[in-house]
Amino acid sequence: MTSGDFTFSTFSKNAFYGELNGRLIDMVDVGSGQRIVDLACGTGGVTRLILERIRDARESVVIAVDHSSTALRQAMDDLKDIRDNAVQFVQSQVEQVSESLKERADTVVFCNAIHYIPDKDALLTEISKTLKPGGKFAFNTSFFEGGQLPESLLFYRKWMFKSARILRKEHGLSTQRTAKVESRKHLTAEQYRELVERHNFTVLKQEIDTVNVPIDGWLDISTFEDFIVGTLPGVPLDAASDSLQKGCHQAFEELNLTYVPRNWLDMVAVRA
Repeated sequence: MTSGDFTFSTFSKNAFYGELNGRLIDMVDVGSGQRIVDLACGTGGVTRLILERIRDARESVVIAVDHSSTALRQAMDDLKDIRDNAVQFVQSQVEQVSESLKERADTVVFCNAIHYIPDKDALLTEISKTLKPGGKFAFNTSFFEGGQLPESLLFYRKWMFKSARILRKEHGLSTQRTAKVESRKHLTAEQYRELVERHNFTVLKQEIDTVNVPIDGWLDISTFEDFIVGTLPGVPLDAASDSLQKGCHQAFEELNLTYVPRNWLDMVAVRA
């Protein structure tokens, strides 16, 4: 990671994360003749997974949507080797995606980002407009009530305690607790189910995926701005990221860990 680069890209390259998203895409069962939207595509990691699965499918198109022009340019470059299939890149806010697409889609995939959206009802209204009748919406998230397993709570407590102490001792800083960051407002799996059902979706599949996240995963998420702001708010990103990474090392060493388990919620729903 270069100085000042606090994007999700580093974390997204972890092998376990690609496997998680691959399983979600397999749950949707993408195929020939479909228009598939990769919502909040970032630098194209999930777009690649979709393209790999429809490599031999005819008349399929993937629309990679992100609000960041920088991320889209990176995605275009990174996907040069696999762009035999039709793929379109669209710059748009998630909450305005239906206005940015020329035609309705068969499938919308939204990986590990729904927890960031403040007005989730407005999001589901927008996704409903984006999909054809009978179209599928698939999402996953590790930021839900149940994402942290009971046996992992000691790690989180030690990690945050040690990170805050390092922040004070090495950087002379303290966090500023203000309004709760949206990703820290966790819904339960049942609340997510009720959310999609309120908008005339029927849940087809709902699963909990438990993943053993190695230390590299925790170090990499500590370089992502949204995670940093949610855990150590109100301080410069460089100092907060450094403190989180050092605190993570110390917690892993003290508890003699090789991994920490984390739950991901996977859900696939069909539009009426």
